[in-house]
Amino acid sequence: MEIKQQLKLAQQLRMTPQLQQAIKLLQLSKLELVELVQKEMVENPVLEEATDDAGRTPAEVEDSLVKEADRLAAQTSSELSTTEMSENAAAERAISEIDWDAYLENYSSPMPSLSYRGMQEEMPGPEATLTRKEGLIDHLRWQLQLNASCEDERLVGEQIIGNLDANGYLVGLTIEEIAQRCDVSEDYAEGVLEFIQEFDPVGIAARDLKECLLVQARHYYSDDLLVQQVIDGHLVNLQKRNLKAIAKELSVTLDEIIRAARCIRSLDPQPGSSFESEEPRYIVPDIYVYKLGDDFICVPNEDGLPKLRISDYYRRTLSGGESREARAYIQDKLRSAWWLIRSIHQRQRTILRVTESIMRFQCDFLHKGVSQLKPLVLRDVAEDIGVHESTVSRVTTNKYVHTPQGIFELKYFFNSAIGCSDGTDTASESVKMRIKQIISGEDVRKPLSDQKIADMLAQEGIEIARRTVAKYREMMNILKSSQRKQLF
Repeated sequence: MEIKQQLKLAQQLRMTPQLQQAIKLLQLSKLELVELVQKEMVENPVLEEATDDAGRTPAEVEDSLVKEADRLAAQTSSELSTTEMSENAAAERAISEIDWDAYLENYSSPMPSLSYRGMQEEMPGPEATLTRKEGLIDHLRWQLQLNASCEDERLVGEQIIGNLDANGYLVGLTIEEIAQRCDVSEDYAEGVLEFIQEFDPVGIAARDLKECLLVQARHYYSDDLLVQQVIDGHLVNLQKRNLKAIAKELSVTLDEIIRAARCIRSLDPQPGSSFESEEPRYIVPDIYVYKLGDDFICVPNEDGLPKLRISDYYRRTLSGGESREARAYIQDKLRSAWWLIRSIHQRQRTILRVTESIMRFQCDFLHKGVSQLKPLVLRDVAEDIGVHESTVSRVTTNKYVHTPQGIFELKYFFNSAIGCSDGTDTASESVKMRIKQIISGEDVRKPLSDQKIADMLAQEGIEIARRTVAKYREMMNILKSSQRKQLF
């Protein structure tokens, strides 16, 4: 072993902070991008939201920023050899050499001022702005506070309520562990559990499906012992629709079992699901596709996205007699603002190009609907617009397009190919839709098996195996034929 110096020339890909920011913006959804822009406007004092009547338009501001940086980058790179500076380094130097004083002279907006609300305007109180929906835990705790007769009962009840899942079942801790934690007997904890199971909604805090249904049956059908017997010992046969076997074992008629099954169907197997506290997820399309004559055009959706510009206040700051540290700070914020504006511009342009390419491949879908979807993979779009597949993957994640056929995620248009008897291919999504149509039109008393569905698709020219039909059916959350059968 020895210590020595060695000179080595190698090439490697390094991601600059600016490139990382561009990739991060590319994979954000519309709502996430708006949140990020608003956060940057708070953290970077140089950025402000542009208005159409304040000087130049946002589009002119953005184009001038891009053209100015590209011009300086080309000028700088022509003076230096390619071995002395990489493309990213040239761009960074170009940005640092931008004459911000001259550039910001183009802006004529006034200095930002604080808004003022008169004291005569009465603001609403906090209680008038609370809109959070009451969750399951809050609903149960409110009932526990009203009905608990002692401190031990309240402590055990808190432990039970705190270990419920979203569907209202007791998970995590057993009743024995809860009793040990609260220093009470198991019988006492079991009594508190039965007490809570009568709360609204009835059947909450059950440990399994049988207990949940039994609690509800005793509450709603207290005089009907047959309903409780079916739940207690014949849930498996009930799930298999084997009502004759249940009637034989309980020595009752089939009509009585059918009546009990109707009662059981009215019970709620997931009593806590109605208190789901998750807020609804609103979809905001990133691209709109409009039909003009026989053609389709793609228009980016920029509603709600702040149009950024650089504050005129800092033009006066740079032209004044501030210290070197202050000028360096402002120039650093100017570089950050420029990169953000450029990255957003590049993001919008890339999304538009990818969407236009997808719509060219799926033109028949725009005219006729899901049945005309074509097989498509990321490589097809990447080769069409000259980018890498990973870029297409980032663009199509959490991005939505509004088409004449409805709102779809961009990833929806990428489907595997299913062979047809005539030598052509059809998209897997089209096959799923056809399977759903066949099942929706079947006789509920004699539902179609997966093999029968595969045979029907073969008659239509779609070559598909039975196991593939079963896979697609499960992906659409459709039960198998034995569970879809209805006897009453």
